[in-house]
Amino acid sequence: MIAAVVAALSGPAAAATGAPGGREDPWRMQVNVYTYVIPNQPDFAMAVLPVDFRRLHLEVRYNYEAVGSFSAFAGANGAWGDRVKLTLTPMFGGVVGEVRGLVPGLRLTLAWWKLDLFSESEYVVDLDDRDASFFYQWAELGLSPLAWLRLGVVAQRSRVFDTPLDVQRGLFAGVTIRFVTVTLYELNAGWTTPTWVVAASLTF
Repeated sequence: MIAAVVAALSGPAAAATGAPGGREDPWRMQVNVYTYVIPNQPDFAMAVLPVDFRRLHLEVRYNYEAVGSFSAFAGANGAWGDRVKLTLTPMFGGVVGEVRGLVPGLRLTLAWWKLDLFSESEYVVDLDDRDASFFYQWAELGLSPLAWLRLGVVAQRSRVFDTPLDVQRGLFAGVTIRFVTVTLYELNAGWTTPTWVVAASLTF
């Protein structure tokens, strides 16, 4: 999904940061690509492209709600706190393709010390079949022992691929070099044959 890790997995890396000299860059853009390696099913790639301009948040996604679907969102960014930092981005959008519906969503990041909690959730209101409406969730709890290293646990609820588990869970490790972050996710080991996700994120 990403649900989600996100990604966004875009994850806490998507939180606003200041420019050199203490000036805040009004623009921020990411390109996030996730490759899913799934047991006994075709592998696929998912793309998420968020753009932030001050409080305005825009985002497009491919293969997120379902393989063969496109979705787009608009929302607003809010941030609070100093030592404990909370970032919220409520969004509203729509999806077309294999799924056709309306999608309210929420992205949340809570950070303290070297710990962070990232959550991305949405509810897809299926316009063709109301009984097929679905709640998606991607959540990460991360620890950054080094500035370039992030480790943690992940959980997701998704319909983008078939699995015997209603909620998938696992571990992740990510490395950031300048504006590039690469993260490896393992889902479901110990419960069923694991799914692997390789995520690459470029931040501009």
